[in-house]
Amino acid sequence: MFFLENPVVRDLLLLVFGLGLSAIAYYLVRTHVLKWLHRLLRKTPTKWDEFLFEQGVFNAAALIIPALIMFRVAPFLTVTQEGITQLLKVAVILAVAVAVDRLLRTGLAIYNTFPIAARMPIKGFVQILQIALWAFAGTITFSLLLGQSPWIFLSGLGAVSAVLLVVFQDTILAFFAGLQLTINDQVRVGDWIEVPKYNADGTVVEVALHYVKVRNWDRSITTVPTHKLTGDSFVNWRGMFEGGGRRIKRSVLIDQTSVRFLDEELLDRLSKIQLLQDYLARKTVEIQEYNRLHNIDQSSLVNGRHLTNLGTFRAYLVAYLQSHPQINQDLIMIVRQLPPTTNGLPMEIYAFTKDTGWVNHEGVAADIFDHILAIIPEFDLRVFQNPSGHDLARALEERGIPIGLCED
Repeated sequence: MFFLENPVVRDLLLLVFGLGLSAIAYYLVRTHVLKWLHRLLRKTPTKWDEFLFEQGVFNAAALIIPALIMFRVAPFLTVTQEGITQLLKVAVILAVAVAVDRLLRTGLAIYNTFPIAARMPIKGFVQILQIALWAFAGTITFSLLLGQSPWIFLSGLGAVSAVLLVVFQDTILAFFAGLQLTINDQVRVGDWIEVPKYNADGTVVEVALHYVKVRNWDRSITTVPTHKLTGDSFVNWRGMFEGGGRRIKRSVLIDQTSVRFLDEELLDRLSKIQLLQDYLARKTVEIQEYNRLHNIDQSSLVNGRHLTNLGTFRAYLVAYLQSHPQINQDLIMIVRQLPPTTNGLPMEIYAFTKDTGWVNHEGVAADIFDHILAIIPEFDLRVFQNPSGHDLARALEERGIPIGLCED
């Protein structure tokens, strides 16, 4: 037929035939071969093959098959052979790049299933490899399209290196910052960190090349630039969880006017408290022996040594914490007086709970201070608080002053 003698028409017909054959082959591979392969690999004990399918590695690799079929057709072309061959090379390069990119994602997904992934996240390094992969693929692609050697493009990088440093400044800083964070084990996925400069206070959910993603306690998300974590200060609370204790550092304010020496009545009442029996017996003997050796005139409480309700209360708190099942006895524990203020005398509890979970920790701390506030009157001590309207009304009632609405 006369139109077959036209090389352009013949090339078009061959291209249509090749593209049709390639489409059929790709369809068969996607719908039959890959499904059969998926069913086969699901029977294996390892889960790695599942990640390969989830990330679409085999789907990307299947794109190479149409290109290979077209390579078989290309030698029969006459007018368009050179151009089609170059385009096919570009298609193969891009298909391979897509497959390798998805393979890198698969490797990252598999790595994240291991416990070490929380301690040493590698997402930033994988992203660097992806950038290098596409930079290489782009260089080869442009060299093929322009008919130039790839080394020409690579040799020109020296002239534009300053521009590249400006363009990729954040990426370079992020890469070395991520390397430093990983080597020094400063941030892991799951860590509770505080970065005041960026109002970040919560759990690290992702450590990437350019950013660290933090889910705050109010469920909002804050992204902190990776390189900022190496340049600015931040708090990582991981040591608290690994140390096996979460700190209680809280005070109760004592009315200083309620502090007094123990009399016989109060001493007898406090001696019935089991946690104080050993302390009171020991201190009573110690004080009596001291006063005897120093010939103390005990007719006045000013002379010599005497037990006070505040000191006995502090001793009770120490014994109470030492016997508390939720307090970590291996960590520091102090009951101390802070400097007196106009709002009373602070009696501070400094201890660590065994449970480091926030909710459980607060529950233990609340139970301890519930008990402390309830037990204070047993020592004839009073908690200090600013007077409220109820306090004023009660004071007026005690003085017989009626309380009511004022009339004109």
